[in-house]
Amino acid sequence: MGLNGLFAIFVTLGCIALAWILLQEVKWDAFVRNPRSPRARMIQVVLAVIVGHLMSRFFLDYWEWAGAMKWLFQSG
Repeated sequence: MGLNGLFAIFVTLGCIALAWILLQEVKWDAFVRNPRSPRARMIQVVLAVIVGHLMSRFFLDYWEWAGAMKWLFQSG
């Protein structure tokens, strides 16, 4: 159980980091006046956490569902 939690933490942090990297490619000039301001950076951080969490939930749910498939084909 503990390893599953640790795995979930690393997957979530990895997805947040990936979302942060991908959000760096967005042209923020169209959305905010000063894209280098602390407020604009805070928006990027919040969006990275939200998108990263959603991505990690998808991957972790998929991992769980794939693991549960063995019960479908197990004879008993």
